[in-house]
This record gives sequence, structure tokens and C-alpha cells, in this order.
Amino acid sequence: MLQCPKHPVDVVLDTDTYNEVDDQFALAYLLKNKDKLRTQAVYAAPFLNEKADSPKAGMEKSYQEILNILNLADVEKGKIPVFKGAERFLKDEKSPVISTASEDLIRRAMGHSGENPLYVVGIAAATNIASAILQEPAIRERMVVVWLGGSALHCQGMEEFNLAEDVLAARVLFDSGVPLVHLPCWGVVESFSLSRPEMEAYLMGKNKLADYLAGYAIRAVEEWMPDTAWAKVIWDVTAVAWLLNDGQRFMNERIMPCPKIISASEYTLSDEVRPPHRGKNYGMPFGYTLSDEVRPPRRGKNYGMPFGYTLSDGVRLSRRGRDYGTALGHVFSEKRHSMKYVYRIERDALMTDLITKLCKD
Repeated sequence: MLQCPKHPVDVVLDTDTYNEVDDQFALAYLLKNKDKLRTQAVYAAPFLNEKADSPKAGMEKSYQEILNILNLADVEKGKIPVFKGAERFLKDEKSPVISTASEDLIRRAMGHSGENPLYVVGIAAATNIASAILQEPAIRERMVVVWLGGSALHCQGMEEFNLAEDVLAARVLFDSGVPLVHLPCWGVVESFSLSRPEMEAYLMGKNKLADYLAGYAIRAVEEWMPDTAWAKVIWDVTAVAWLLNDGQRFMNERIMPCPKIISASEYTLSDEVRPPHRGKNYGMPFGYTLSDEVRPPRRGKNYGMPFGYTLSDGVRLSRRGRDYGTALGHVFSEKRHSMKYVYRIERDALMTDLITKLCKD
């Protein structure tokens, strides 16, 4: 279920569309790939920042912006249903925030199977998705979640908006065992940026949707950084693009143990969350806390992940070029389920595809 689909699939999008400028690009990109991605529904997610004085207000504004993008994309009214999501964030890891979005997600997921899963693209706080899992755990076997949020494992200590908005929901998601594809923002997806000259050259004047996306983004960024040479990260497009990543043409990925979330900026790869023992860091070169069963590299060797992480003895690196267990050479401990981890974005290839699709009528 963690392989990029090679045939048309059913997709739902969970988005805080009014929060930034990139959600609009992601929704438009999803709609422009209708030959492979069958958009079944869009869910408005809550957010709280200077644009919304409460999570409910953020969700309501996102709901209206979703409708606006569907209209600009000439989607027939009502053809793609839009549902309002949670009006607040989770208060604990056991109590869902029930909404029409979470109810619809349950209904649609239960209509799918492990052989034909529903793909859930999350580009916001995980509140709606986590709530649906808490309401009906059986959906975990019938869907794949592609979630953009948090930071790369080498970016310890950097808070990221989608994770920080609802840490409890992210914990539910990462602990649930649902097939999960994780696209970290800081350290990975931040490379996917688009400058004002590029927007003006490639998007402006092409069609009303492309005009809106470019104009909205330029105005928004100019308010933040006037008289500055800037490039805006279009984060959320990458989550949709994973569904089109056959042959890893848009991004590189690997299987790894799903980490536990400690806070808005920290992860651990063990079943037990412990602070560094006696001021020492066991295993992770960037400050992650692991259990005592996770040992540091011995004699300068790395026993685990090829990018510097060491895991428990239950995780072995492929030896002598042989692959023990997965296509990426790792056998992971049964104590923690695996996930797909995106570690690099092929910026130019994906940007070319995004611009090409957006400029088509």
C-alpha cells in the first residue's frame, strides 16, 4: 500500500486552504490530474494564525476558498463535494473532533479495501484525519495517508506549522499504524519554491486559474517581504505529486520505522520516549532521543539508516550488497511499524509538470 499507485485512484484532500498560498496550488494541481487522480471530496481543515482568530474561523475561511478554487477550475457545482472539518484541535489522543469531514472520510474509506485503498492527502493539521481514525479505527486498513508536515529528521528543533497546530493529532496519525507517506517540510520540501519572475513568465495570462494562483501568491508575499528578491515555497503541491511519483521522477523516498512524535519539533524512533541519558545522545547525530536499546554507531560504522541514523539491533542494513527484507535494504523491528519517508524533491521536474498542468485549459 506504500507504493506509488500505477493506475487511477480515488483521492480526498484535507486542506487549510486559506492559511497560505500553496494549498490553492495543490488543489489546482490535483484537479488538473483527473486522468490519474479521481478527486472524491475536499475537506476544510482548521488553522489558527494572523489570518484566523480561531481554528473554527480558519476552517470556515478555508471552506470558502476551496469553493473559490473549484469555481476557477470550472468544476461543476456539486460535482466534487466539499465538507467542513473540525472547529477545534484535539484536546487529547482519545477524543475525536467529529465533523462532516471526518464522517465523510470514514464513509468513503469503508467503501475501499487494502487492495483498492482510498488515498488521503493531508496538507494541514492532521485533526480531521486523526479524528476519523479515532472514530472508526477500521479505516486504517482501507486507506493510505500522504501527510505533509513536520521537519526532516536532520532538522531537529525546527517547529513546523502543520505539526505545531495540532501535535496530538499528529501523534494519533503516526501511532495509528495506518499506511503513511511522510513529506517533511523543513529540510526536504522547502526546496520546492517558485519566484515572482517565474510566476509572471509561466503562469500570468495563461488562464483564469493560473492568473489567480500567481496573482494571489505575488500579492501575499509582497505584503510580507516588499522590495525583496524572493522565492515562495509551494509546499503542498508535493503531497499531491507523490501520487504521480512513478519511477521516483518527482521525489526520492525510502521505507523507515515510523517515528514517535515528542513535541512540535522532536521525534524518536523507539517505542519508548526518553530524554538523552546523562547528557549523551544515543544514535542520532542531530539530537533525537532514543531508548537505551538504540545504540550509537560502533567503530565508526553505521548499523541502520544510510543517512546517519542508527536504530535498534532489530534493524539491519543490507550486507554485501544484498537486500534483506525490503527493496531499500532494511529489515525493521516489529516493535514499530514502517512508513514511507520522502527525503528529496526533484524540484525542476515537478515544477515543470505543475506549470504545464496549470496552464492547460
